[in-house]
Amino acid sequence: MMRWIARTLAISAAMMASGIAAPLKAQTAADYAAIPFVEKPALSPDGQWLAGLFGIGGGRQICLINLFGSLKDRQCVGVPDMMDVNRLAWAGNDDVTVSVRSVTDFYGQTFYVTRLFAVNRKSGNFTKIMWDANGQNASDVVWRSKDGSPTILLAAQTAFLKQQTVDRFRTAENGFWPAIYKVDVSTGKAVKVQNGLENVFDWRADAAGNVRMGVEYSDSDRFFHLLYRSEKGEFLHRIEKANGRKREEVSDPEIFIPGGDHAIVIRNKEGTEPSALWEVDLATHTDIAKIYTAPAGARISGTTVSGDGKSILGVWLEGAGQGTVWLDPDLAALQSSFDKAVGERRVHILSMSSDRQKLLVKIDRADTPGSLYYYDTAGGVLNRIAYGYDKLADKPLNPVRTLHYKARDGLEIEAILTLPGNLGPKGREGRKLPVIVMPHGGPWAQDMPDFNYQAQFLAGLGYAVIQPNFRGSTGYGEAFERKGDGQMGLAMQDDLNDALKYLTSEGIVDPARACIVGASYGGYAAMWGVARDAGLWRCGISVSGVASLRREVNDMDDYVNSGTYQDHWRSMTPDFGAVSPINAVDRIKAPLLLVHGKMDVTVDHSQSASMASKLKSAGKTYEFVSLPKADHYFTREADRLALLQAMEAFLKKHNPPD
Repeated sequence: MMRWIARTLAISAAMMASGIAAPLKAQTAADYAAIPFVEKPALSPDGQWLAGLFGIGGGRQICLINLFGSLKDRQCVGVPDMMDVNRLAWAGNDDVTVSVRSVTDFYGQTFYVTRLFAVNRKSGNFTKIMWDANGQNASDVVWRSKDGSPTILLAAQTAFLKQQTVDRFRTAENGFWPAIYKVDVSTGKAVKVQNGLENVFDWRADAAGNVRMGVEYSDSDRFFHLLYRSEKGEFLHRIEKANGRKREEVSDPEIFIPGGDHAIVIRNKEGTEPSALWEVDLATHTDIAKIYTAPAGARISGTTVSGDGKSILGVWLEGAGQGTVWLDPDLAALQSSFDKAVGERRVHILSMSSDRQKLLVKIDRADTPGSLYYYDTAGGVLNRIAYGYDKLADKPLNPVRTLHYKARDGLEIEAILTLPGNLGPKGREGRKLPVIVMPHGGPWAQDMPDFNYQAQFLAGLGYAVIQPNFRGSTGYGEAFERKGDGQMGLAMQDDLNDALKYLTSEGIVDPARACIVGASYGGYAAMWGVARDAGLWRCGISVSGVASLRREVNDMDDYVNSGTYQDHWRSMTPDFGAVSPINAVDRIKAPLLLVHGKMDVTVDHSQSASMASKLKSAGKTYEFVSLPKADHYFTREADRLALLQAMEAFLKKHNPPD
């Protein structure tokens, strides 16, 4: 492989020149509302086919496309209604498995339910896998065949928990605890190979398809135990435990090293030692060698595993140096060559063939949606497959940069700032722009200096848009995340206000022209902001927002590990009702826009509907845009357009940019 790395990468001068062209002129809501060319792209093991969620006809379809055939050489199926797609992955070269999540009512309770189906590239057949098993979760693929056959190991529950008789029905015999099934995804035929065990909710297999590990959990005491069997062993035995109340975690192997009891695990011991990748002996529970140490301020969040499942190719970093660090020397050299070739642009290796000779590559900047490329090591040429957003092409839009400011208690907060592109590269920051503070969802999430269609659209209208990664956000280590404990609606909200204060002190924005806008948890923060700090905001926009925190927690009742989840949620505030916007409508003075889709399976549409009812009764100024076909992520072009147009009209009415 090294022979081609020394070559000059054949990236056309025209493509590179597009990165420094003049900014595009005014874009419309329709330009930004378009569905991206592809999301969750995955290259087939032989490198010939591309699978993903493609933007087709104003919506998303799951497609398998021959990269070297005609436009007709593809198979597409629609995403089922009321289902979110979690993951797509190849099972051999002919089939793609798709994990989906939906909601269902069972004995008066609302549950999330996961399922798996497969799509065949030759026939286009849509094969449901264990959909009739009646379990809550049946989509956890713990192993995929390495010989090209469409075979997987699937962990699946086959029975629901009945709330009225909790103890009686939480048994392995009736299928509540997941068993392991060997499945031919081309036919859906499944054979049980590992019985479910009491309290074991998670399984792991080695590269050969041997079930080697299970995670045992007790919701009563919040303890996790690791059950392990050796490569040739017959029985699972406990080797490790962790206290969930203290947020401890058991070792979770990234891979099992063939030929013994060694595995590679991630160690993130906050405040004691750097995040690192370790080889450990699971049989003796001893450390063998440190494979990689993350730089200061960074945390390993995951790994990229080789196609044969036997080695770690790279690690994913959060925080400092965020991105993928390739441990494989050939991939590291290739990444370096890419980086040198594209200048100020960024290169992301998204997927690769099993022999690592063919790759999917995304090239972008923070202010562009980027383009998708195919790279074959044999030729050393990057061939563009498509722009991310065809109407936006690949030219710089509104400038984006990362900044840091101090919260009122001295905590450093990182934020992403997008400024109107017609102000030039530095945004003529002394203009005192109208501003939008846009908190992210989650709240356990993080905004990155990446293309954001909503932030870019709003900046194009003339607003400065700041996205603060407030305390409690992920990506900055456990200590920063725990700063959010007990602070939902309190210091977490102060961090948003302090972003406005910082931009004001820098002369970038006019604080009298500030609105708060967000989606999901960000929608909650927008509603709570105009209630708690009524004099600060000129308006607010909540998209798919949570109005009642109590309801949000109750939605998680009776999950296998619902206790741990609720512990985490309840640690965020001592009193849900006291920081729920629906209980503070009387304090709201600024106009509020609510936008919510009836197909949302993450935050129920009733959250916004109930808030709108309360606002109406209280005589407040508000608008409620209820979209009958929109989901949580606005994956239909018509719904994105309706969202952006509603935001634009509302902002121009209540906080005009001119």
